[in-house]
Amino acid sequence: GGTVTVDMKTMKALDIADAEQQGKFVGHMSGVDFFDVEKNPTSVFKIVSVTPIKGAAKDADNATIAGDMTIKGVTQRISFPAKVGVEKGVAAATGKVTIDRTKFGLKYGSKSFFDSLGDKAINDDFTLAFNVIAKQ
Repeated sequence: GGTVTVDMKTMKALDIADAEQQGKFVGHMSGVDFFDVEKNPTSVFKIVSVTPIKGAAKDADNATIAGDMTIKGVTQRISFPAKVGVEKGVAAATGKVTIDRTKFGLKYGSKSFFDSLGDKAINDDFTLAFNVIAKQ
Protein backbone atom coordinates (compact mmCIF):
# COMPACT_ATOMS: atom_id res chain seq x y z
CA GLY A 1 0.00 0.00 0.00
CA GLY A 2 0.89 3.64 -0.03
CA THR A 3 0.00 7.04 -1.39
CA VAL A 4 1.84 9.21 -3.91
CA THR A 5 1.05 12.93 -3.92
CA VAL A 6 2.04 15.06 -6.92
CA ASP A 7 2.56 18.80 -6.42
CA MET A 8 0.82 20.11 -9.54
CA LYS A 9 2.51 23.52 -9.15
CA THR A 10 5.83 21.89 -10.11
CA MET A 11 4.63 20.98 -13.61
CA LYS A 12 7.24 21.39 -16.37
CA ALA A 13 7.22 20.89 -20.13
CA LEU A 14 10.49 19.07 -20.77
CA ASP A 15 10.06 19.03 -24.55
CA ILE A 16 9.72 22.82 -24.97
CA ALA A 17 13.12 24.54 -25.01
CA ASP A 18 11.96 28.16 -25.43
CA ALA A 19 11.37 29.64 -21.95
CA GLU A 20 8.55 31.93 -23.07
CA GLN A 21 6.69 29.14 -24.88
CA GLN A 22 7.19 26.79 -21.94
CA GLY A 23 5.78 29.43 -19.58
CA LYS A 24 2.70 29.88 -21.77
CA PHE A 25 2.17 26.13 -22.07
CA VAL A 26 2.59 25.41 -18.35
CA GLY A 27 0.42 28.41 -17.53
CA HIS A 28 -2.38 27.08 -19.72
CA MET A 29 -2.02 23.54 -18.34
CA SER A 30 -2.12 24.96 -14.80
CA GLY A 31 -5.28 27.00 -15.51
CA VAL A 32 -8.97 26.15 -15.35
CA ASP A 33 -9.02 24.62 -18.86
CA PHE A 34 -6.84 21.78 -17.60
CA PHE A 35 -5.58 21.04 -14.06
CA ASP A 36 -6.77 24.22 -12.26
CA VAL A 37 -3.85 24.02 -9.83
CA GLU A 38 -5.05 26.96 -7.73
CA LYS A 39 -8.09 24.92 -6.65
CA ASN A 40 -6.40 21.52 -7.05
CA PRO A 41 -2.74 21.93 -6.01
CA THR A 42 -2.14 18.18 -5.76
CA SER A 43 -3.05 14.99 -7.57
CA VAL A 44 -3.02 11.78 -5.54
CA PHE A 45 -2.58 8.10 -6.32
CA LYS A 46 -3.56 5.69 -3.53
CA ILE A 47 -2.40 2.09 -4.02
CA VAL A 48 -5.16 -0.46 -3.49
CA SER A 49 -3.32 -3.63 -4.58
CA VAL A 50 -0.04 -4.94 -5.96
CA THR A 51 -0.46 -8.28 -7.75
CA PRO A 52 2.57 -10.29 -8.93
CA ILE A 53 2.76 -11.10 -12.65
CA LYS A 54 3.45 -14.82 -12.82
CA GLY A 55 6.43 -15.82 -14.93
CA ALA A 56 7.73 -12.26 -15.35
CA ALA A 57 11.33 -12.00 -16.61
CA LYS A 58 13.88 -10.68 -14.11
CA ASP A 59 14.23 -7.23 -15.73
CA ALA A 60 10.58 -6.90 -16.82
CA ASP A 61 7.48 -5.53 -15.15
CA ASN A 62 6.72 -8.03 -12.39
CA ALA A 63 3.54 -6.68 -10.81
CA THR A 64 0.25 -5.01 -11.61
CA ILE A 65 -0.46 -2.00 -9.44
CA ALA A 66 -4.07 -0.89 -8.99
CA GLY A 67 -5.25 2.18 -7.19
CA ASP A 68 -7.37 5.27 -7.03
CA MET A 69 -6.06 8.27 -8.97
CA THR A 70 -7.46 11.69 -8.10
CA ILE A 71 -6.92 14.52 -10.56
CA LYS A 72 -8.79 17.83 -10.34
CA GLY A 73 -11.01 16.40 -7.60
CA VAL A 74 -12.15 13.39 -9.67
CA THR A 75 -11.16 9.88 -8.59
CA GLN A 76 -10.88 6.94 -10.99
CA ARG A 77 -9.52 3.41 -10.48
CA ILE A 78 -6.51 2.71 -12.70
CA SER A 79 -4.13 -0.24 -13.02
CA PHE A 80 -0.82 -0.71 -14.79
CA PRO A 81 2.21 -3.01 -14.96
CA ALA A 82 5.35 -2.00 -13.02
CA LYS A 83 8.68 -3.29 -11.86
CA VAL A 84 8.62 -3.51 -8.07
CA GLY A 85 11.01 -4.86 -5.48
CA VAL A 86 12.36 -4.56 -1.96
CA GLU A 87 16.04 -4.67 -1.12
CA LYS A 88 17.66 -3.91 2.25
CA GLY A 89 14.49 -2.29 3.58
CA VAL A 90 14.01 -0.05 0.54
CA ALA A 91 11.00 -0.56 -1.70
CA ALA A 92 11.07 0.67 -5.30
CA ALA A 93 8.56 0.81 -8.13
CA THR A 94 9.08 2.02 -11.70
CA GLY A 95 6.76 2.06 -14.64
CA LYS A 96 4.37 4.13 -16.67
CA VAL A 97 0.66 4.38 -17.17
CA THR A 98 -1.43 5.99 -19.89
CA ILE A 99 -4.30 8.05 -18.50
CA ASP A 100 -7.37 9.36 -20.35
CA ARG A 101 -7.59 12.95 -19.14
CA THR A 102 -11.28 13.23 -20.08
CA LYS A 103 -12.21 10.73 -17.36
CA PHE A 104 -11.00 13.34 -14.87
CA GLY A 105 -13.01 16.20 -16.37
CA LEU A 106 -10.19 17.63 -18.52
CA LYS A 107 -12.17 17.99 -21.73
CA TYR A 108 -10.64 21.16 -23.22
CA GLY A 109 -9.63 20.56 -26.85
CA SER A 110 -10.79 16.93 -26.83
CA LYS A 111 -12.05 15.58 -30.14
CA SER A 112 -14.15 13.15 -28.07
CA PHE A 113 -16.32 16.09 -26.97
CA PHE A 114 -15.86 18.75 -29.65
CA ASP A 115 -16.39 17.77 -33.30
CA SER A 116 -15.17 20.95 -35.02
CA LEU A 117 -11.56 21.04 -33.74
CA GLY A 118 -9.93 19.55 -36.83
CA ASP A 119 -6.13 19.57 -36.44
CA LYS A 120 -6.41 21.69 -33.25
CA ALA A 121 -7.57 18.68 -31.21
CA ILE A 122 -5.48 17.69 -28.18
CA ASN A 123 -4.87 14.01 -27.39
CA ASP A 124 -7.07 12.63 -24.65
CA ASP A 125 -4.29 10.37 -23.34
CA PHE A 126 -1.17 11.35 -21.46
CA THR A 127 1.55 9.14 -20.01
CA LEU A 128 2.66 9.32 -16.41
CA ALA A 129 6.11 7.81 -15.82
CA PHE A 130 7.25 7.20 -12.28
CA ASN A 131 10.16 6.03 -10.16
CA VAL A 132 9.14 5.74 -6.51
CA ILE A 133 11.56 4.91 -3.69
CA ALA A 134 10.17 4.23 -0.22
CA LYS A 135 12.26 3.81 2.93
CA GLN A 136 11.05 2.74 6.36
